[in-house]
Amino acid sequence: MTLQEEEHMPTHRLAVRNFLGGPGLAPEDLTMVFLMREGDDTTARPMPTLTVREVPEAIKALESFGVKSVKIFAGSRVRDARASQGTSPTGLMARAIQAAKKAAPSVAVMTETCVCSHNDSGECWLADERGAMDLEETAEVMAAQAVMQADVGADIVGPAAMIPGSVRTVREALDAAGHKDVAIMPHLIFESSLYEGYRATMEAVPRSGARAFQISPRQPEQAVHAARQMVDEGADMILTEPALHTVDTVVHLKNKLAVPVMPFSVSGEYLRLTDRRADGERDMKGLVEAYTVLKRAGADRIITYGALEIARELRAF
Repeated sequence: MTLQEEEHMPTHRLAVRNFLGGPGLAPEDLTMVFLMREGDDTTARPMPTLTVREVPEAIKALESFGVKSVKIFAGSRVRDARASQGTSPTGLMARAIQAAKKAAPSVAVMTETCVCSHNDSGECWLADERGAMDLEETAEVMAAQAVMQADVGADIVGPAAMIPGSVRTVREALDAAGHKDVAIMPHLIFESSLYEGYRATMEAVPRSGARAFQISPRQPEQAVHAARQMVDEGADMILTEPALHTVDTVVHLKNKLAVPVMPFSVSGEYLRLTDRRADGERDMKGLVEAYTVLKRAGADRIITYGALEIARELRAF
């Protein structure tokens, strides 16, 4: 027998391929996204949304299929130039967090911490009296949001504006408010057209037409630098988005940072990688394949709108 024959492994044979296996996708690898709306809001939107009254049932369903975490996005119905409603302890975000933690205290509740869904411009920053970016005030408002979210039960807050220094401001505010055990997972975001479904659903389209601090997909080294800065400022983990546009970045970050890395599979990925079946449900095969690649690349968790649907299918086998 030749050396070549000795090294040959017949992996084309199905029984052998299944025997060799390898790490697969599991429900606990997934975090479900909740996009919140008020109970009397019946506006048609591109992405699925929930009311606060629907949160307990949704949480229980996730728990029953093995999904152990959720990430909540919620805006304000009344918006102004200071994003003042974003810090309200009776606002939509606060009520959604409380409903989730009451329904299942052991489920990890993550949030978005940003001003884009609370101010009247849709921007991730607040303007000063001249209309220029007031980054210091924006970071302070984000920090106040994070403290409010922690006060009502959030386990992990998510600064999403990508403003340098904002993670440090959030960490200092949480610590001062007695929330040293609340973790921070800032968003590391590449520019992309894949956010449009989310922006339309949450009415968070920036007036300027662009997000000032998002990273060009042509500059992955900038993403690694930004992630390092976030960790230096106090980030406990890093969210990358869009998930499939950041596979190489996930690999680099896993080699360079000692914190968990969690890709966020955004609205465009959910809408474009799933097809409607005859029964009206979405076919999750494309997402399962994509998320298996992300896990292979080193993703610690995958945040997705399809977590419940995928977990239901995984549990069926």
